[in-house]
Amino acid sequence: MVNFPENKKIILFDGVCNLCNKTVQTIIKNDEKDVFRFAPLQSDIGLQIVNERGIDTENLDSVILIDPGVAYYHQSTAAIEIAKHLKGYRWLRFFKPLPEGFRDGVYRLIANNRYSWFGKQETCMTPTPELQSLFLK
Repeated sequence: MVNFPENKKIILFDGVCNLCNKTVQTIIKNDEKDVFRFAPLQSDIGLQIVNERGIDTENLDSVILIDPGVAYYHQSTAAIEIAKHLKGYRWLRFFKPLPEGFRDGVYRLIANNRYSWFGKQETCMTPTPELQSLFLK
């Protein structure tokens, strides 16, 4: 069983996606209250977390936000839940009242085209030494 850092929300992301990696860097930069920790979905710890929770990643082309002991979120809801904690991005919470199907449709449009629009790496990003403590091992 994965032991999560106390009082931290966990973001699982596509570690080979350029858009996803840039998004993680933006979250880190704007996470003033040190709310989040990260793991690529392709990493051993990422796979262990989704397996322990029974999350089917075959049909889940998405970022996953885990609020330990509370819930997990994916697609547009995860993005909105993350943005609520970020300097300069809190305004995105105003999209929450929109129908989830509509929000997720827009999210899936971007997710399904992320490699062709933004590119893909051969391997997961390696955090710099300064950022190592923000990533689960």
